[in-house]
Amino acid sequence: MKNYIQAEQWNIIENGFDSHLNKISESIFSLGNGRMGQRANFEETYTGDTLQGNYVAGVYYPDKTRVGWWKNGYPEYFAKVLNAADWMGLELRLDGELLDLNLCKVTAFQRLLNMKEGYLERTFTAELASGKQVQVKAKRFFSIANDEVAALHYQLTPLNFSGKLDLTSFIDGDVKNQDSNYEEKFWDEVSRVQGTKGTYLTLRTKKTEFDVITGVKTLVIKNDKAVELSIDTTNLEKYLSESVSIVLTENEGIDIYKIATNLSSQNYPAADLQARAEEVVNAAVAKGFDELLKEQAAAWATKWQEGDIIIEGDVAAQQAIRFNIFQLNQTYTGKDARLNIGPKGFTGEKYGGSTYWDTEAYCIPFYLSTAPQEVSKNLLVYRYKHLEKAIENAEKLGFNKGAALYPMVTMNGEECHNEWEITFEEIHRNGAIAFAIFNYIRYTGDVAYLKEFGLEVLIGIARFWKQRVNWSADKKQYVMLGVTGPNEYENNINNNWYTNTLASWCLKYAAEAAGIVNAEDPEQYQLIVAKTSLKEATEFADWKKISENIYLPYDEERGVFLQQDGYLDKEQILVKDLPASERPLNQKWSWDRILRSCFIKQADVLQGMYFFEDDYDMDTLKRNFDFYESRTVHESSLSPCVHSILAAKLNDGDRAYEFYLRTSRLDLDDYNNDTEDGLHITSMAGTWMSIVEGFGGMRVKENTLSFNPFLPEQWTSFAFTIGFRGTQFNVKVTKDEIIINTTSKELVHINIFNKLHPVSAGETVINYKGLLV
Repeated sequence: MKNYIQAEQWNIIENGFDSHLNKISESIFSLGNGRMGQRANFEETYTGDTLQGNYVAGVYYPDKTRVGWWKNGYPEYFAKVLNAADWMGLELRLDGELLDLNLCKVTAFQRLLNMKEGYLERTFTAELASGKQVQVKAKRFFSIANDEVAALHYQLTPLNFSGKLDLTSFIDGDVKNQDSNYEEKFWDEVSRVQGTKGTYLTLRTKKTEFDVITGVKTLVIKNDKAVELSIDTTNLEKYLSESVSIVLTENEGIDIYKIATNLSSQNYPAADLQARAEEVVNAAVAKGFDELLKEQAAAWATKWQEGDIIIEGDVAAQQAIRFNIFQLNQTYTGKDARLNIGPKGFTGEKYGGSTYWDTEAYCIPFYLSTAPQEVSKNLLVYRYKHLEKAIENAEKLGFNKGAALYPMVTMNGEECHNEWEITFEEIHRNGAIAFAIFNYIRYTGDVAYLKEFGLEVLIGIARFWKQRVNWSADKKQYVMLGVTGPNEYENNINNNWYTNTLASWCLKYAAEAAGIVNAEDPEQYQLIVAKTSLKEATEFADWKKISENIYLPYDEERGVFLQQDGYLDKEQILVKDLPASERPLNQKWSWDRILRSCFIKQADVLQGMYFFEDDYDMDTLKRNFDFYESRTVHESSLSPCVHSILAAKLNDGDRAYEFYLRTSRLDLDDYNNDTEDGLHITSMAGTWMSIVEGFGGMRVKENTLSFNPFLPEQWTSFAFTIGFRGTQFNVKVTKDEIIINTTSKELVHINIFNKLHPVSAGETVINYKGLLV
């Protein structure tokens, strides 16, 4: 665990430069706008340890699978988001000496991520080997007001000398992914254009043939006058530059501006990219950096108005939740249903930048409450558009008759994960997708989604579960063999309780959804029946029989659901008895030892109890929570949030707060020693859930918002804003009161501690203590 980020409510601050922490900081201070983004790499040359990363949403490469032992059904590739051209590069030589913080003495240094207004600022003072001292102040952002624009302002001032600056501004497309399986570079050059309208480099991905143009206009200002740059004639591969030599005067600085765009052939015809890029860049240049930054601040103000969380009395907790919300909004905006949420967003390469079940299980609730309804709907439509691929994926594994198995990892609907215990066995992802449909409709009331998209997906998923189970003559129930649950520290197990529970629910919900569509729109229902070749009588009967007779492991003595068959055969050691020196297990133990242990990577049984909490009384929840949490090492970023929510439901304030702080500061404090690979974007949505669903106790019950809040001892108050069915609610919880504001002009009702309360436009104050009596 690191502890070098200064706590502030609206800013992420790193004071002082430690090269050993640089890659961690590159992740933490990353920027993006839903369409493109980058790690917090330095603008000037840096020869120290770094992970270069510039990314364009939706652009990927099918990197050939690399495994030692090929198995039938393996995907041939692992799709990867690509490290794209570096648009912000500057080479700065002062009287011939290269400015490089790896070679300089850094006497002052600060990185500041301003989350309120959406920009990264870096300031430093450095002394070169010759003794020359320079001061730099750099500010950059990716516009969410115009997601085709990024901008940089770089100020350099000589402090103790006058001399010559040789400046080169470049676009470098000769890049590769650090995680390339075969050290392959994934880009070919298509064209290069340089002139008065800027510098433009167009690259094309191998195999997938995405064209991406990176365009930059560089402006250099000295003494309020523009300095003209010369186009460099060097013909380096996938590299364009322009340069100028300037005489600098002691304590008189220069200003360098770079206005950039990244456009892809996903959104424009390839033949139009050059003209469109020039149009975008020159329109942005005409506005100027300061005006673009004002637009950025205004756009972020709207974002914060829609989804801020305010915590009083705990700066570390306040900073953490805003950091998580900020990164989520940088990663996905919902404007394009072809896009989804990669586990690392625009902050790193790990996990390929592809879509996982994290989206449905963790991210949907955040976007349902903090963004227009269309945003979360687009996340579901993304899966609907991949339904045919999901059916093909199932066919590759031997399933038929329209059974659909959604991929564990994907860019285009095809499975591209190549670890057998994940690709073939972690099939619970199907259930998370079905649950997200249910969750979306429960929250929005948009039942029409079922007939438009949802029912076809549910039918495909139900067909898969029907074929995936088999009848056990011994147990006289349906069983599911050879699976991996959310706890990936168990592989190839039988009857994972969570997976079996999800399958049972999916089968029941698919039939229920069919009935809803038939009642709402019989004509549309018959079209779906024909399109899917649904055999209503026999398929519904089969689904019902399996759902009601599936085997769910249970231990009578302890009164807990068993994670899987044979779980109690393992030596039952508690996490508290593990030496700290042996953690994290995935970095200290062999895989064989992990698999034989009772230790749990993340919520598994408890994940199911979180989804279906209304099916279990508090005593059952507490027994299972105490049993499994004591065996959970939380070495998945997705684990602490579920435990925080359940602890809050159990009125266990200490553990709820502990897990909240762990999930919210997971990256800021580098809990799992892996932040340098990129941030854990999807688990950040779980952080939001920990507050709103955990401490706020928010649920939707019978089409009504319900709250059962409590205030952690460490906080004076907390407040959050959510949108629900066209109305925005501002909820504040103090030690004595629940204060609610709403935008609704009509009277609405909210359920608080199982009692309906009328809420009208303006402020409603409800006595907190009186409700608890």
